[in-house]
Amino acid sequence: MVGFKTIVTHGLLVLAIVLAARHVDAAETVAPPVAIHVTFDRPVDASMAPFFMAAKDGKFGAEHLNVSFNSAAGSPEALARVATGNSELALVDINELIRFRDKADAPPVKAVFVLFNRAPYAIVARKSRGIHLLSDLDGKAVGVADSDLSIRLWPALARQNGIDVSHVKFFKMSAAVREPVLSAGQVDAVAGFSYLSAVNLRDRGVPADDLAVLRYADYGCEAYGFAVVASPAFATAKPDALKGFVRALIAGITTAAKEPARAADEAAGRIDDSDRDLELARLRTVLADNILTDEVRRNGLGGVDPARLERSIDQIAEDFRFHKRPAAGDIFDGRFLPPVESRLSN
Repeated sequence: MVGFKTIVTHGLLVLAIVLAARHVDAAETVAPPVAIHVTFDRPVDASMAPFFMAAKDGKFGAEHLNVSFNSAAGSPEALARVATGNSELALVDINELIRFRDKADAPPVKAVFVLFNRAPYAIVARKSRGIHLLSDLDGKAVGVADSDLSIRLWPALARQNGIDVSHVKFFKMSAAVREPVLSAGQVDAVAGFSYLSAVNLRDRGVPADDLAVLRYADYGCEAYGFAVVASPAFATAKPDALKGFVRALIAGITTAAKEPARAADEAAGRIDDSDRDLELARLRTVLADNILTDEVRRNGLGGVDPARLERSIDQIAEDFRFHKRPAAGDIFDGRFLPPVESRLSN
């Protein structure tokens, strides 16, 4: 009997060793998280809060992703990083992507998720200077930053609204002095993004009731705004990872909408010398004006209306000479979006 017990004990020990070895082998074969480098096309502000909330709350990790962030000096640089594979993803102005795709040798970079359903382009003016409507810009002076994107669609918008572009005087300046120049009364209005210029001006002491925020979208501009674009190689090699990233980002948007103060804090923590109240005001503006639009509430986050995207390309074509006009299908790829019901915002 003792011999039998010894044999059984020995057998159980061997079995335990085998199972432990298999467990170690299985652990060693688990794939590491997929690394994703995300490039923002501009310095961090509260509009990127959904990305940071997805990271903060472990949404990227739950999708088996290791996501890092960096910034570029504009959409062209961010697009170049994605085109060469130096970044898997980037957040860029989709209208710059449309122009980028016109290049004969441009890689087939596409947007996979539209964050801003409405472009943030706007003319921000002083009512005290006699500007209440877009037509009031006739004969006025408007400040424009050297790197401003909104001004590229201004001629088309002016024609659409019957404004003689020769009657509006534009003055180039650095972005750093754009709002100070308007607050000092040296120009009548500035061109820029509504959630940047308007919020910055209120922060500088310009009364909110003296500001006229003339959003392009309110005057017939069809443009979408910032969108996530993907490296073609990454989209082909890691489609499941890209789908997981989109799911996590949607969760980040949902959290930012429900907890804007916490989301603004998270964004402000990534900005040197930040003002949390200012970033909270910026985030609330972005959510209301650009992200959670009526179209998004009907059709879900992240997607596009192909007919509207085609019309927006036509508006760009009014002032940009395409060598070969891209179609909506060349710009946006919806294969990585989850079903509509999981993209609807409450």
